[in-house]
Amino acid sequence: MPFQIIRQDITKMNVDAIVNPANPLPGFGEGIDSAVYAAAGNQLLEKRLELGVIEVGNSFLTPGYELTAKYIIHTVGTYWQGGGEGEEEILRACYRSAFFIAKENKVESLATPLLASGSYGFPKGIALRIALSEIEAFLSACDIQIYLVVFDEQSYRLSSELYGDIDSYINERYVEEKNLEEYPSGKRKRRERNINQCSDEYHEIVHEFASCSYRSLDEVIGNLEKTFMEMVFTYADQKNITDAEIWRRANLDKRAFSKLKCGKTKNPSKTTALALAIALELNLDDTKDLLSRAGLALSRCSKQDLIVQYFIEHKVFDVLEINTVLFDHNEAPLGYQLID
Repeated sequence: MPFQIIRQDITKMNVDAIVNPANPLPGFGEGIDSAVYAAAGNQLLEKRLELGVIEVGNSFLTPGYELTAKYIIHTVGTYWQGGGEGEEEILRACYRSAFFIAKENKVESLATPLLASGSYGFPKGIALRIALSEIEAFLSACDIQIYLVVFDEQSYRLSSELYGDIDSYINERYVEEKNLEEYPSGKRKRRERNINQCSDEYHEIVHEFASCSYRSLDEVIGNLEKTFMEMVFTYADQKNITDAEIWRRANLDKRAFSKLKCGKTKNPSKTTALALAIALELNLDDTKDLLSRAGLALSRCSKQDLIVQYFIEHKVFDVLEINTVLFDHNEAPLGYQLID
């Protein structure tokens, strides 16, 4: 099952289990830990007092009590001390031990906060890198729905911690059509700008065509009649990627991928098509070609498309990281939607 980032109060998540950043000593600490104990009721505190001291990096399971979640997986982190005291490995151990407990208890849906990024003081960029890599490693072997839950919009600007230049990349290329609606008097200026932009795009296309490696005539003819999914599997065969690797890398629900593969869904949504292009690690030309076979195209008027293009140009083919940036920019994430 896929991965999602959502903005929500983790105590209200309707999942099998939530992860709680716990106090190593009996009792509860600040922030999320305190909120979880308040929402779960007095029985949770009684249970915690029974368990005694828990070592850092370890996790333990309790019932959810008054929460919607059936279980709470408590994990004990450590304070950030500059990075030289093994903090990163302890945080990774927190995720791994929590995920192990989830698997052992046959949890099918799990919600976790961005561990250690609050009162423990981890830089959010480091905390996010660790979270994404551990989640990705876990999902490569286990079929569990995982939610990364953030709550305070002002406290989490996740993508800026990863890619500080992405906003300038978008601003240089993005055509904000709402300006025409809000400032109709600037229509002529806008038209001139669009004409100049189209001219720039034309020269850009010519440059890309001139600089790209040519395909042989046999390759062009051989791929001419292939459908979107036929091309997906052509690329997969070339790169020795299995079906399971494709849908996991694309952050797709297995059933959604199966519908596409079996032809029950004729063409994918834009988010699914982009996710598959990323999963196959296609360059920009091949991505455009693949999209065209589903009647789709990249647009400079779409922030989502520009963000995906940014990652392709930087040869970063990680859907989880891309979705983090899309989340920050209020754009639809790639891959996880079920296909009707």
